[in-house]
Amino acid sequence: MINRIAVALFVLFSGLLLVSHYAGAQEATGVNRKIVAKVQPQYPAIARPLKIQGNVRAEVLVAADGKVKSVDVRGGHPLLVQSAEQALRQWKWEPASHETHEEIELKFAP
Repeated sequence: MINRIAVALFVLFSGLLLVSHYAGAQEATGVNRKIVAKVQPQYPAIARPLKIQGNVRAEVLVAADGKVKSVDVRGGHPLLVQSAEQALRQWKWEPASHETHEEIELKFAP
C-alpha cells in the first residue's frame, strides 16, 4: 500500500515538474525581439597578453519597453564575463507587450 502511494505521489509530482519546466522553457525562448541598439563589449586588457578567446553566453531579461532588466551569464571565461555583462546591460530591444528572455552569445578574440 505504501509503495502504491509513493509511486502515485512520484508520478503526480513528476508530471507537475514536467509541466512547469515546459511552460518555463516556452517563456524563456521569448519572441527573439529585434535588437535596436547594441554596444560592443571591450576586449579586456588583462586577457590580451594571455591571448584568451572564447564565447560568453547569457540570458537577458528584457522589459516590455525594451530595456535590460537583468543579465544572467550562463557560461564563458571569467576574464571575459564582466565585459560582456557591461555591454549587454546597455543593449536595447524593440518594445513588446511583455518582458522576454533573450539568449545571447558574444564572441571574444584578441
